[in-house]
Amino acid sequence: MGIIGGIIIGAIAGWIAGKIMDSEGGLLRNIILGLFGGGVGSSLLGTLGISGSGTIGTIVVSVIGACILIAIGRLLFGGKSKRK
Repeated sequence: MGIIGGIIIGAIAGWIAGKIMDSEGGLLRNIILGLFGGGVGSSLLGTLGISGSGTIGTIVVSVIGACILIAIGRLLFGGKSKRK
């Protein structure tokens, strides 16, 4: 997968994680969140012997990692969901 494919998957994964975690953000935030989420998800799931293959597997792993990053961000910076 090339750079463009990685950016598209990162954007999709970041957007899905934002919906799951009830967090809002723009396209750039979603791309960054998805890309870093892919690394976090791959590392954490790799320690459990789990890996995602193909486009769907990559998105799932990235979404899991991005959700973890959102949760950590909320713990560190006191962020809240968009609902009040």
